[in-house]
Amino acid sequence: MSNPINSPQKRSPLLDFKKRTKNPLRKLDVFVLLGTFALMFGAIFMVYKFQDQFQKIHLDRMKTFWGPSLMNVTMVLFIIQIAFLLYVLYLYLRYKPITSVSDDDLPTCTIIVPAYNEGQLVHQTLWSIANSDYPAEKLEIIAVDDGSKDDTWNWMLKAKEELGSRVTIHKQPENKGKRHALYYGFNKGKGEIFITIDSDSIVERDTLRNMASPFVNNEKCGAVAGNVKVLNNQSAMIPKMLNVSFVFSFEFIRSAQSALGSVLCTPGALAAYRREAVLNCLPQWINQTFMGKPSDIGEDRAMTNMILKQGYHVLFQRNAYVLTNTPEKFKGLYKMFIRWERSNVRENIMMSKFAFKDFREGSKVGTRVFLLNQWLKVIMAYPFLLLMLLFIVANPIMFVCTILISVFVFSSLQVLFYNKSQRSILDSIWAYPYSIFYTFTLFWITPYAIATASRRGWLTR
Repeated sequence: MSNPINSPQKRSPLLDFKKRTKNPLRKLDVFVLLGTFALMFGAIFMVYKFQDQFQKIHLDRMKTFWGPSLMNVTMVLFIIQIAFLLYVLYLYLRYKPITSVSDDDLPTCTIIVPAYNEGQLVHQTLWSIANSDYPAEKLEIIAVDDGSKDDTWNWMLKAKEELGSRVTIHKQPENKGKRHALYYGFNKGKGEIFITIDSDSIVERDTLRNMASPFVNNEKCGAVAGNVKVLNNQSAMIPKMLNVSFVFSFEFIRSAQSALGSVLCTPGALAAYRREAVLNCLPQWINQTFMGKPSDIGEDRAMTNMILKQGYHVLFQRNAYVLTNTPEKFKGLYKMFIRWERSNVRENIMMSKFAFKDFREGSKVGTRVFLLNQWLKVIMAYPFLLLMLLFIVANPIMFVCTILISVFVFSSLQVLFYNKSQRSILDSIWAYPYSIFYTFTLFWITPYAIATASRRGWLTR
């Protein structure tokens, strides 16, 4: 049997990933990084150079009716965010991933791979799963083509020919959406654990066993989130920047949430679910609506909510890696963020219906803190947008300098964390251009997502 992805038994995708991140910078990369630091240090110099003028503007503002009020609100929000960050740090330091159990103790597992217009990538995904060190007799692989219009089905047929009975493939008669593709797998799968993997993602050899082990050690575990890294982090500038953001989002934020047993979202790229927990909520999940319309986005956050509501714990496995493709163009990026933010708005509402009740045993304070922090972002989206526009009109130079200095301070936290966890200073500094890029080009995402939360559509497909 030939192996199409460079003998992954001997070669780790994560090692390839680490090797790629050491590639030399392109000229455009150097220009962007140098330009970023020039902007940030230029802003610091401007504040120093014109501190008297900026101080006068500040004093004049404080003489107005709204000046002191705005300052007080800003200080309160700043203190809240600092306190929240310290709380997350405390939880992060408590977190420990669960080590893999023995082959004999591993549960039977069904892997579900939904695919739509992924082409050859789905073939590589299926091979990476088949090459896992999970006992073959305990592993069932189901790949579902959700009515693709390209050659995805041909690549599934090729994987079926090469892997034989190890993989089952199915083609939906029409494109119904990722939720319906997963639904097919949930109904057909026989495993004690369901693991869902996106069709543009590659797993490590030990990923599956690390995802399944928490269910063996913790009977309260209903779901597990995997550790997502960027696969195409050397193909374009946007993936380079997202790479740092993903590490902070998963290894810092989700580690903290996992210490509470309350990861708020199991990512579509890699998630695991206890069979009973899924079947308990499957009818509600597939028939979910928002404002009278069927929900065709946010299936991962929705499933997580429904499992948390049952009283289960949702954990994060830092040692369960998956490498996934991310958008390389601005259009693909902002559409992905719109979809995510719409899902957050919807599922924050759904979670609020049970999170402040006695939905499970033990303390629920931490879970509520994370939910309230998400609500704070939503609630303040329009006030912040309005204040930003007023600030730009009134004092554009002071606004730009303030933003750039804030980016330097808060992005440095991500830089320090990334460098500590990934041991790569060069990669970590992409946090700075990403923050500037997001602040000046994607600031409208959350307000727009709130206003259009009821809209359907995957956007990037």
